[in-house]
Amino acid sequence: MSTRDMPAQIGDLPPVGRPANSAFLEAGITTLAQVATHSRRELLAMHGVGPRAIRILATALAERGLDFAD
Repeated sequence: MSTRDMPAQIGDLPPVGRPANSAFLEAGITTLAQVATHSRRELLAMHGVGPRAIRILATALAERGLDFAD
């Protein structure tokens, strides 16, 4: 499936871009709670997840009182 076929947003994740969404779907990550079980390093190691996506996720996690598993 190409990134053009990826939804712009999945679950309760903020819009982080289609390549990152593709990586998250492949890893079975569809919620912020699931993101919080991973470290920044683990997420950055996923193809398509970059520093911009991590910044967006960090903000969304903080708004819910969550953080990465660093």
